[in-house]
Amino acid sequence: MSMIRIAPEVHLVMDPDTAVVAEEREDSILYSMDPVFERMDKLDGIADDLLNSLSPSKPLLNSWPGRENTSYLAGIYGNAFYGIVVGLAFSGLLALIIFIQRLIEGGM
Repeated sequence: MSMIRIAPEVHLVMDPDTAVVAEEREDSILYSMDPVFERMDKLDGIADDLLNSLSPSKPLLNSWPGRENTSYLAGIYGNAFYGIVVGLAFSGLLALIIFIQRLIEGGM
């Protein structure tokens, strides 16, 4: 953010963002906010990435293109794997109980 000096001999300046012409004063200091705005844009992107991480279909900031549904598919495969393992363990335990019951019934 800079000021354009229209007439330095009478201390007139113009703000190019707002097109306001004003008198340049010695007692006021003007700082450039461009570095702050750049960092705010970067933080805004990080905040959007944080919100996108909650949705399995949104792209992440540091991921390759076309990987929007990766966490969704990983969730399906992971849950299917654990479901199969728990189902096989339960059915194996049930088969063992039935086998032991038949041995006890047949033995008496």
